[in-house]
Amino acid sequence: MDFGLTAEMLARIQFAFTVSFHFIFPAFSIGTASFLAVLNALWLWKRDEAYLQLFEYWKTIFAVTFGMGVVSGIVMSYQFGTNWSVFSDRAGAVIGPLMGYEVLTAFFLEAGFLGIALFGRKRVGDTLHMVAVAAVAVGTLISATWITSANSWMHTPAGFSIGADGTFIPEDWWAIIFNPSFPYRLTHTVLAAFLTTAFAVGAVGAWHLLKSSSNRQARIMFSMAMWMAALVTPIQIFVGDQHGLNTLEYQPAKIAAMEGHYESHPEGAPLVLFGLPNEAEQRMDLAIEIPKLGSLILKHDPNAPLEGLDAFPADGRPPVLVPFFAFRIMVGLGLLMLAIGLWSLFERWRKTIYTNAWLHRAAVTMGPSGFVAVLAGWYTTEVGRQPYTVYGLMRTAESLSPVDAPAVGASLMAFVIVYFLVFGAGVFYLFRLFRRPPVLNEDHELDRGPHRSAGINPGPAQEDTIREGAGHAD
Repeated sequence: MDFGLTAEMLARIQFAFTVSFHFIFPAFSIGTASFLAVLNALWLWKRDEAYLQLFEYWKTIFAVTFGMGVVSGIVMSYQFGTNWSVFSDRAGAVIGPLMGYEVLTAFFLEAGFLGIALFGRKRVGDTLHMVAVAAVAVGTLISATWITSANSWMHTPAGFSIGADGTFIPEDWWAIIFNPSFPYRLTHTVLAAFLTTAFAVGAVGAWHLLKSSSNRQARIMFSMAMWMAALVTPIQIFVGDQHGLNTLEYQPAKIAAMEGHYESHPEGAPLVLFGLPNEAEQRMDLAIEIPKLGSLILKHDPNAPLEGLDAFPADGRPPVLVPFFAFRIMVGLGLLMLAIGLWSLFERWRKTIYTNAWLHRAAVTMGPSGFVAVLAGWYTTEVGRQPYTVYGLMRTAESLSPVDAPAVGASLMAFVIVYFLVFGAGVFYLFRLFRRPPVLNEDHELDRGPHRSAGINPGPAQEDTIREGAGHAD
């Protein structure tokens, strides 16, 4: 079962498929873990039961997402041995320790404190429980750091020598870990995770505000999400621009593919807003361009020369179709996120942020935008790295295991069937959780008795919201 494709192409499709499923779960769980830490800290500081209820609401969602991320990550890692054994053999001395450090420092931290964070509040007390929640959040960030470092090294390799047998030998671990693209890639990835969570939380909050604008818990999470959108999106756009400049320095062919420049521009490159890449003729058909703007953005000089794909050997050029369109999807969604954030600030100033149904509908529509954006960004950077696994040093065709196309095709079909069944069910369950009102009753293990006895009572408005939410609970 080879679908008429080579073993290399099938192995690439299989890895892209599994990593796409995997990537969306950590992107959500990284942000959700930090969101839970903030909610728990606010509960301890203010003793406002609304924050405790939101923590209990979102911790279940986090647990499901975290579990799916772990399972999909384990399955994905096996492909290094089955499909990419030559890469593993030659680059294993560099990539292996980085992946191992992620397990030792991040996964063990998350696993050690996860049970306490999810179930231990009544058993260990508020202080130790807060430590556990914070440890899980820190663990997700440490995990992102090591994985991003390993991936960044494949794009901008440093701190190594090449042995007589072609293997990469570590020489300077500081240079390997903090390779040239790592700071930009890590910052961009973590901010993307926060924005992914913010727009998912905002969509859930907006959904429940459309049902009842007086729902206090929905108001809180919508407000927090919109603050994140308004404050972090401009920072992310700036970081993305800096990451692009770093890519131009170390991977200029990728930039040429992203920008759709088949030809070099010695006197200033245009910004191609839209076009249809024509790989056969090496040109951009139906191009809509703004003269000089490409050079102005990338080199801060409208007349600065900019290399196109024709400046690189034909066998060293990345494909254009995927990076070109994926990059525009990512940028377009980023601009829409910025628009939603600015709109929310305007409605906050008008004191209508909780009652403007059009803003809420827009927020619900933008709920999946973070997931789509991170996948688009991933496809841009990984397809743009082709035809290399280790940029400029090891080709993808040289990295493949000695496997036949039918074998890879059969395993790909198995992955597709199993993933859609298992993770489809998981995502369906998550949507069931999202639809549940953000108010917990006696069926959801929120013990309100001790807090009442301590004099921590919700106000009348909260009591009304709690009764209303309980009456509509699934």
